[in-house]
Amino acid sequence: MAKLYLKFEQNEQVLKEVSLTQATTTIGRLPDNSVQIDNLAVSGHHAKISWDKDHYVVEDLGSLNGTFVNSQRVVEKAALKHGDQLKIGKHLVEFKHEGPVPNFAGAVKTGPSTPKLDATMLLDTRQAREKFTGKAADAGAGPLGISRPSWMSQPFATPKDRLGMLNILEGKTDQGKYVLTGKLTMIGKSNMASIKLKGFFAPTTAAQITRRDNKYFLAAAESRAKLKLNGEDVIGQRELSSGDVIEVGKVKAAFSFQE
Repeated sequence: MAKLYLKFEQNEQVLKEVSLTQATTTIGRLPDNSVQIDNLAVSGHHAKISWDKDHYVVEDLGSLNGTFVNSQRVVEKAALKHGDQLKIGKHLVEFKHEGPVPNFAGAVKTGPSTPKLDATMLLDTRQAREKFTGKAADAGAGPLGISRPSWMSQPFATPKDRLGMLNILEGKTDQGKYVLTGKLTMIGKSNMASIKLKGFFAPTTAAQITRRDNKYFLAAAESRAKLKLNGEDVIGQRELSSGDVIEVGKVKAAFSFQE
């Protein structure tokens, strides 16, 4: 079985050991992550590790400070091998995998997701700046005197988006209708979930809906969560179309696009 060993960078003392028992393991500052790192240099949903055909890969989820494997920044995704060191904020995550193929290896891999924006402190060190661009490059100082890399001064593109909607048909949630404006929509009873499920037995994080290129994709967030799309169990990732019916436990919702 593959395992992660969370360490603080300065002394490399092991703070936490996590076994990879699910097809996808998320790392970030918010409590709904599989591996929570409570540090302002870590984004809310910073990175994820998932099984890809015959090996594990790590993907950065649009974090501010980046994800590094053996000092190399992850641009899209990077394959992991036994003994690799991940750098996330000011912490190290050692990856070890010497065991057999995991039992979820046949599941379809979930696609990359992009987290909602959150307040992450930019690491203001020479080493961090060099890892961003390969050289020290600042574009002036931001609030509190924190230096900004040059790419942060560029304007963001604002394409016309086609927004999805969820209408609750059955079950208890905090609203009856949701407009899916974020890149990542979490479903569960967690306080950080965008769509909050009610009930004592509702899973903390049951499912996630990601938006990429004006398309929406549904995937389970916990292995024990009962997630169905049009009456079929969801394995891996499924693209959503208007009229699709999503079932999460006792909650049933219809997906459509906003006119």
